[in-house]
Amino acid sequence: MFLVFKCTSKPQKSTINQNIEFLLDQGMLYWEQRTDSIKLEKARHFIELAQKNRPNDFQLKILLTKINYTKALFFEKDLDKKSHLFFKNSKICQNAVLSHKDFVLFYNSNKTNDYSQMINLLSEAPKSVLPGLFWWATNLGHYLNEKPVLERLKYRELLEVLMHRIISLDPSFYHSGPYRFFGSFYTRIPGIELSKSKFYFDQAINTNPEFLGNSVHMAEFYYQKSGNREQFNKTLIAVIKSDLNDAPELMNENFLYQKRARLLLDQETSLFE
Repeated sequence: MFLVFKCTSKPQKSTINQNIEFLLDQGMLYWEQRTDSIKLEKARHFIELAQKNRPNDFQLKILLTKINYTKALFFEKDLDKKSHLFFKNSKICQNAVLSHKDFVLFYNSNKTNDYSQMINLLSEAPKSVLPGLFWWATNLGHYLNEKPVLERLKYRELLEVLMHRIISLDPSFYHSGPYRFFGSFYTRIPGIELSKSKFYFDQAINTNPEFLGNSVHMAEFYYQKSGNREQFNKTLIAVIKSDLNDAPELMNENFLYQKRARLLLDQETSLFE
């Protein structure tokens, strides 16, 4: 009887792992086809199931966030649902960072419930949580774009700390993501010279010109805010005319940003009223 129980327990655990691996394989298969909204939703379905079975898996939380971010930025038309997705993503990443084993060790050695001290700890966060820091700030920033000024100002310090930590660790992360973030964010904060936004966007584009998102965000945020309709139009048309084969490793993202460029051009009249 003992031998029977011993034999049946191992396959059960193995079966669970095999099921999770199946979910991951399917999720990644559909994630590679993310330019199709239906395939993207299937990716979300499988990765979310896998993540529920591995709730402490940092990388799975980040992947789920990237899937939701792609849906919110490029496909979701309902503004409330879009906002909800960005906020939900920020919370997933916040949890991923604060519960990461490396940050927990760092936090426990400086244990505090004080907000200012927590900000200081985040400013020294280990490199292993960098993706969590980036997607936490990126999603929170998008969520705040349409919120009242006071709410944006409330989170300004946190967002600056998160992104400056990334710049100190890896400034080129996600195709100059921190510079692209600040270029966008500083058009939404009162009292900041627009030249500061331009500085960061120029940095992003000069470092990673192959990533079309840098140019699209500059048009959407900086050129619109500065009232430069001619450059807005010129930049987005250049994006649309770009050959996706020039950067095959970015084909999915660049395809989606070409789609966003077309959307922004369709909205040009209302954006510059």
